[in-house]
Amino acid sequence: MLAGLALIGAAPAFAGQPKDGGIDFQAPATESMRQIVDFHNFILPIIVAITLLVLVLLAWVVIRYNRWTNPTPRKFTHNMLVEVIWTVVPVLILVVIAIRSFPILHAQERAPPAEITIKVTASSWAWSYAYEDLGVQVNSNLLPEDQAIAQQRPYLLAVDNPIYVPVGENVRVLITSSDVIHSWTVPAFGVKQDAIQGRTNVGWFNVDRPGTYYGQCSELCGINHAYMPIEVRAVSRPEFERWVVEQGGSLAPPAEEAASAEAAPADAPAPVPADAPAQP
Repeated sequence: MLAGLALIGAAPAFAGQPKDGGIDFQAPATESMRQIVDFHNFILPIIVAITLLVLVLLAWVVIRYNRWTNPTPRKFTHNMLVEVIWTVVPVLILVVIAIRSFPILHAQERAPPAEITIKVTASSWAWSYAYEDLGVQVNSNLLPEDQAIAQQRPYLLAVDNPIYVPVGENVRVLITSSDVIHSWTVPAFGVKQDAIQGRTNVGWFNVDRPGTYYGQCSELCGINHAYMPIEVRAVSRPEFERWVVEQGGSLAPPAEEAASAEAAPADAPAPVPADAPAQP
C-alpha cells in the first residue's frame, strides 16, 4: 500500500498544463498533436493575410467611395474580372488547406493497433477508467485544494487517482458517458472526444516522452463542469506494470489466459501395448 502511494505521488518532471500568460499551444507530447501544431502554423499566416486584405479593402471603399469624396457614384452591376478572382482564389486557398488537413484527420480517425485499451466513462462530475484487459478500475475525482497545495500539485487539474500509460505505446480510449454529454480532452495529446450516453467514441494517442499531462472536460456539462479534471502520467513500461500490480490488476490479459487454457491439450490416455489382450 505504501509503495502504491509513493508511486502515485512521484510525478515525472515534465508537466503538460496551462501556463500563466501563455498564448500558444501546450508543448505537444504526441505526433498527432505535433501535426496539429504544424497545421496551425501553416494556416495562421493565411488567415492573417485574408483578414488584412479584407480590412484594407473595406478601408479603401469607406475612404474612396463615401458621400463626400464621391458624390456621384458610378452605375454598374458586374465586373467579370473581379468576380472571377474572388471566386477562384478562395477555391484555390481551400484546396491547399484541404490537402494539408485531410491526412491529419485521417490519421486521427484511423487508430493503429493498440497495446493498451482504456474505457473512459464520464459522469457528473468525475471520470472512471477501466483497463479491462488488465483488470484495473480507477475512479478519478478532483483533488481537494488543501491536498493539492500540500502535495504542490495544480489545483483544478490534479486528481486523487491519476491514470498511467506506458511511453511509446499506442493507447486506445473508448469514451462514453453515464449521463449528460462530457468531453475527454488532453491538449498535449491532441485528443478531444465527446462522451455521449449510449454511444462510444474512439480516440488514440502515443506519448513520446515521460511526464504528467493534464486536461479537463471541454463540454458544458453542469454546475461542476469546472471541477472535472483529467490527469495522465506517461511512464516507462516497467513502472506502468508496477502500477498495474499495485492496482490489483494482472499483466496477462484475461482473454489471453482463457485462450491459453482452452488451447492446452487434455491429458492423453496411456498407450496400450500391442500384445495386450482385447477387452471383452
